[in-house]
Amino acid sequence: MSINTKVPIAVGRRQVILGVAGTLAASALYGALPAQAAGGLIALVHTQAAGDAGPVDSMIAKLNAFAEEHDMTARAIYAEDPSTYETIFTSLGEAGAKIVVSTFNEVAEPFRAVAPKFPDTKFIQLFGDPFEPKIPNVATVSYDYYLGCYLSGIFAARVSRSGKLGFIGGISIPPINADYNAFKAGAQSVNPDLTVAVAFAGSFQDPAKGQEIATQMFSDGVDFIQTDAAATDFGIIAAAGENEGRVVSTLDPAQFPLDPKSVISIVGLDFGASLYNEATKSLEADWSGGHEATGLGTGVIDFIPSPLFAEQGPEELRKMAQVALASVEEARGKILDGSLNVPFNTSL
Repeated sequence: MSINTKVPIAVGRRQVILGVAGTLAASALYGALPAQAAGGLIALVHTQAAGDAGPVDSMIAKLNAFAEEHDMTARAIYAEDPSTYETIFTSLGEAGAKIVVSTFNEVAEPFRAVAPKFPDTKFIQLFGDPFEPKIPNVATVSYDYYLGCYLSGIFAARVSRSGKLGFIGGISIPPINADYNAFKAGAQSVNPDLTVAVAFAGSFQDPAKGQEIATQMFSDGVDFIQTDAAATDFGIIAAAGENEGRVVSTLDPAQFPLDPKSVISIVGLDFGASLYNEATKSLEADWSGGHEATGLGTGVIDFIPSPLFAEQGPEELRKMAQVALASVEEARGKILDGSLNVPFNTSL
């Protein structure tokens, strides 16, 4: 049983509004829901807004698919204010949720505070570090996304005509810094003289800032930008579409049709597939939490060329992209067999 929850909750400072006055409590959170399905409740608490044509939309889709397959009730909750996280997780535990999934490093401490109180609820943190000591009913998942960025750098170096590349992240945090460094390393493994400009929008949900930064990069001669900025990507894609020959590699296949002549590829991190995989594992009898490191070859992370660009992109770039893929495949094979080590470098 799935519930349409794209805008389920508006979150204010230290208050959650559910269409009625009052603080967040289990009775308020679930009073309007139909009776839970036989398999129980699975909840996704996402800390970035839906409508991103990327991670959050993908997770909500897979949440609902998982619930349908397992006769569960699905609930997606947008938790905008960090001060509400612990209260939301507590309410889900009190409501008897079977599985609670949430996202990114900011939920680590709320998980640490709440999960031990509800040992029958399985908590899954996507994009998180291991807990020390381990909490038996908590699973954390990290992603070696930087490996896909290294492959994108190789590809970018072979399709760039200016020798100037760009990287735009949402916020400068260690994993995204590592993504930039890997992208640059991949590009310079092909051509050491290439330059890679880097900038951060300060937000994962600011398309206007993304467009401003990308427009400046393109004006400076950059002709290929790798993004790492979630919904901020919309503005970066818009800037690329202003002139033919500007291309961008983004995050999710749902972005391919946004501009088939500019979105040339993605470094995909399929949060939806990861949610589905981890929720499935949590139903196994011997599940005991722990940490899962996810990289290339898992079906979650990969460099993927756009099939729409291959059909509709500028002819010269389409040909260059096709030739470049051989180098990408060679490097992917070496990473998977261990003969190529890509450093995880978080320094800027």
